[in-house]
Amino acid sequence: MTAVAAIAGHEVLAGIRNRWMLAASLLLGVLALTLAFIGSTPAGPVAASPLAITVVSLSSLSVFLVPLIGLLVSYDALVGEIERGTMPLLMTYPVTRWRIVLGKFAGQVAILAIATVVGFGVAALVTGLGDGGDAEAWGAFGVMVGGSILLGAAFIALGTLFSAVVAERGTAAGVSAAAWLIFVVLFDMALLAILVADEGQVVSGDLFRVLLLLNPTDVYRMLTLAGSETVGALSGMAGVSAEAAFGHGLLFPVMVLWIAVPLGLAGLLFGRKEL
Repeated sequence: MTAVAAIAGHEVLAGIRNRWMLAASLLLGVLALTLAFIGSTPAGPVAASPLAITVVSLSSLSVFLVPLIGLLVSYDALVGEIERGTMPLLMTYPVTRWRIVLGKFAGQVAILAIATVVGFGVAALVTGLGDGGDAEAWGAFGVMVGGSILLGAAFIALGTLFSAVVAERGTAAGVSAAAWLIFVVLFDMALLAILVADEGQVVSGDLFRVLLLLNPTDVYRMLTLAGSETVGALSGMAGVSAEAAFGHGLLFPVMVLWIAVPLGLAGLLFGRKEL
């Protein structure tokens, strides 16, 4: 584990030198503050705290931005080292390929976690200072931040898998872009089109539940938006959660699987890859 920690620390330092951590924190912070100020004044008869509305806004932002950041920091984690000629040098040290994969993954998750906590934390402090007694809103915010880190970790694991499979950085970048487009945009559009065309004839409730779990962004939405009654009502996800009958006891393990399976495959394939 010492080797894993050393590689992870090197990844974090590289992220600081390359200003990845600063750029991601600033991007998340600026967009989070913008959404928080725009949505902090609810209209109509719905009485909701500004922090609860901010959680809904930040969750929508995370679905698009956090997977992109995760893929950007990880797509060349392995293939980039190979192209630069530094991977053979790293392999001269007494460290297994599994530890290299784990170390790089851990360092990249640490970068994304720090950026997420800093970026979203600023927005929460600005909008939530008046909600000190609103335990439900703060709890929903904590779940949203934790879920965002898990979502980012899932896409970092996917990016690491792509980096272990392909032979060139350009190919890894293209595959990562396609994965982002599929999971973030096209999957839900295709699912909606199927539901409309099927009219409930083939896609039953049970099949719909399974399909939702096949996309980490949908798991994230249900995890962060349906756990709180207020946040679920504001986001419209309460009904989806009730229909799907999913709770945190299932959604958290599913999200962990979205991390463990791609990362395990990355370690297995990189262990067999000829350098």
